Amino acid sequence: MAPDSRGAPPGTRPSVRILVVGGGYVGMYTALRLQRKLRQRLKSGEAEIVVVTPEPYMTYQPFLPEAAAGSISPRHVVVPLRRVLKNCTIVIGEAERVDHAKRTVTVTTLATGEDGTGALEIPYDEIVLAPGSVSRTLPVPGLADFGIGFKTVEEAIGLRNHVIEQMDIASATRDPAIRDAALTFVFVGGGYAGVEALAELEDMARYTSRYYHNIKPPDLRWILVEATGRILPEVGEAMGKYAVRELRGRNIDVRLDTRLDSCEGRVAVLSDGSRFPTRTLVWTAGVKPAPILAATDLPLTERGRIRCTATLAVDGAEHAWAAGDAAAVPDLTSSEPGTETAPNAQHAVRQAKVLADNIVATLAGRPAEDYRHSYAGSVASLGLHKGVAHVYGRKLKGYPAWLMHRVYHLSRVPTFNRKARVLAEWTLAGLFKREIVSLGSLEHPRAEFALAARGHAHPGAPDETPPKDGRPPDTSG
Repeated sequence: MAPDSRGAPPGTRPSVRILVVGGGYVGMYTALRLQRKLRQRLKSGEAEIVVVTPEPYMTYQPFLPEAAAGSISPRHVVVPLRRVLKNCTIVIGEAERVDHAKRTVTVTTLATGEDGTGALEIPYDEIVLAPGSVSRTLPVPGLADFGIGFKTVEEAIGLRNHVIEQMDIASATRDPAIRDAALTFVFVGGGYAGVEALAELEDMARYTSRYYHNIKPPDLRWILVEATGRILPEVGEAMGKYAVRELRGRNIDVRLDTRLDSCEGRVAVLSDGSRFPTRTLVWTAGVKPAPILAATDLPLTERGRIRCTATLAVDGAEHAWAAGDAAAVPDLTSSEPGTETAPNAQHAVRQAKVLADNIVATLAGRPAEDYRHSYAGSVASLGLHKGVAHVYGRKLKGYPAWLMHRVYHLSRVPTFNRKARVLAEWTLAGLFKREIVSLGSLEHPRAEFALAARGHAHPGAPDETPPKDGRPPDTSG
């Protein structure tokens, strides 16, 4: 059963259905441009745009570190798709399989049963595959049990709550081992996500410590583990070395050419032999293509990305398109043959524009254009008023780089509404003190009521308060 067509008479199907898989950068921007370019055809019912996405919003990921630090409200980091894509049909669900030979996509939704009953099979004429990426994990013992990701707004806010809760634990305990583990924070991965998240949270925790009578900034131990010899490779070697000096100057332990070997029993064991008891291990060591790509009949590269041409069409498959993290797109600006565009937001947003224009051109019988964009550079925040940047050959550090980071991302966050709200929050944050409240109980909204209800039904029953680490209580006996 496919979604009903908008604007078309009941029981009919539009002449062209464009199915967009994914609601991230590429998915949202492609659908947004398509609904502008095809406005008349959408109104008349001749065309339909269907967006399949697991979440009803697009997350602007560069703002996740600031959301974790409390500089930006979580709701301003996301863009509601139903509001932005008013002329598109939004289907909240997971695309499980793409059968391009039959031009159908199988989608599971919240209404789908465990046995697969109720799954949607959506036919299409043109498909845009933009499912993005997922965290790339390694078979590290204990990682699945104790690791924390940093790719979604839920993870960012959960990590903020977790850090403040660890400070509460350290302040309340008399056991030095528990205190040391609670105040030790290990981040694995020296890319954007890891460095910016650690830097922002270290800034926040250092500020928060002033409100604890028995926790001082030197008591907090922050460790960054990177398997290669440098961090932030996108900003260049010189700025990467500056970032290391800046972090180490803040008493952050940066360990290069080091791997995480194990984190069993809440002890981070590194490849250099170091052991750190810790209650916080954040994994940001890269991403990999979304699993849906393996469930398609489309050509993939050895790294699992969809093989594309320079026009963003899937190589060897008509009426199929891809861009962003999921796509292997030739980089026509590189002097080295075989080079692909980097899987980052800068390329994703620009590829979405070209992709949408090429679909419209193809529907009109016009030739598609190649995607060509020279990498402009990168900016990274290292906490409040600190940053590094390498843009158009110019290197900046400190406050100017931090300011450029904010200006650039403010210009890129979608919709004027979000721009205004983020700017207002930054302005207010400069006038008032940081918020240091942990709302960890939001992760278990029924906990208090459930305890009360169980106590009423079974007088004298033991408490089953959810533990601080967020996992359900152990009932194995």
